Amino acid sequence: MKWPFQRRTTLINGTLGVLLVAGAGTAYLTLGDGGDGAAAATRVTQVQRGTVSASVSASGSVASARSGDLSFGASGTVAKIYVKAGQKVPAGAVLARLDQTEALENVDAAKANLAAAEDGDTTSAKGYASYLQVKNAYNSALRAYQGTVLKAPFAGTVTAVNGTVGGSSSGSGASSSSSGSGASSGASGSGASAGGGASSSSSSGSSSSSSGSGFIELIDTKHLQIEGDFTEADTTKLKTGQTATVSFDALTGKTATGKITAIGLSPTTTDNVVKFPVTISLTKVPSGVRLGQTATVEITTASADDVLYVPTAAVKTAGGQSTVTVVRNGKQVPVTVEVGVKGDQGTEITSGLDEGEQVVVTSSTTGSTGTTQRGGLPGGVGGGFGGGAPGGAGGRR
Repeated sequence: MKWPFQRRTTLINGTLGVLLVAGAGTAYLTLGDGGDGAAAATRVTQVQRGTVSASVSASGSVASARSGDLSFGASGTVAKIYVKAGQKVPAGAVLARLDQTEALENVDAAKANLAAAEDGDTTSAKGYASYLQVKNAYNSALRAYQGTVLKAPFAGTVTAVNGTVGGSSSGSGASSSSSGSGASSGASGSGASAGGGASSSSSSGSSSSSSGSGFIELIDTKHLQIEGDFTEADTTKLKTGQTATVSFDALTGKTATGKITAIGLSPTTTDNVVKFPVTISLTKVPSGVRLGQTATVEITTASADDVLYVPTAAVKTAGGQSTVTVVRNGKQVPVTVEVGVKGDQGTEITSGLDEGEQVVVTSSTTGSTGTTQRGGLPGGVGGGFGGGAPGGAGGRR
């Protein structure tokens, strides 16, 4: 009968099929397993010449480089308010005034007493001491009179008026901060007492300003800055004066330029990540930028022009020595190289390779040990500028 023979043939063919599938699976695992359970993607690209740059970035929000909580330098009743919220004012502009009747009377009386003291005996110690006491009283009365007028210490925009005509002012002076330093100083040229700090001024009725606010709040809208929190590793690459490029979430396609003006010394820790505040003062601001807008700051930390480079994933470093696998005469040969700038999209090769040589790039596609570089080639390869086809995730070796 032919049936047993056909059955035997079918069994043999089935067994061969199983062996072939198993063999194919073994070959795939042998070639594709990177040793850490991740599949590996291999491609060949060329050593190219161009620019390699490295940068760090952080997010923040737009803020004024200078602001002030302004209050009168004297106590009294508010007689006149010359500005309103949203109004722009020049430096030295009169913002508000108290009733000056009593202050003027005190100045006139103190001036008359001073004139009498000057005509009296100032040669003796007692006479001179009396003269100085009268003179100090006159100066005090004059400062109180000057404190009835509130002036803008710098050009800016009024953001709040915390009081009304007829209300009272506690007259505690003014505080201002600038350049992201958070330092306070008295308002200059306004008649306010130096270093007075922010005051709480109240008006008649139930209206009053909140604690920590001045009678008038003023910000400088022409000088803007952004404070970004950079990781401690990135902060070591930064220094004051470095140029930054700023993009805005709400303004597609618009960028601003700036410079680092301050690097904070007190870090913050979030989710075990240590970050330092870095202040970037904007030097060129496009239209449409507003206070409080979210921004991303990018700072170039290293750059090399007209150099040889390869994708970062092509470079393997161990024991302080870097190697690149090169295809020569159809064979893959490891070559020791010296590297320069490790950029966002490639690594500079200072010696060991020639332009146009073919190098092997092996990168993990699903593994957890590779670190994808920001700004890498399509597919996540953190390598050179357009040197090869899309590949897998560019893990540093």
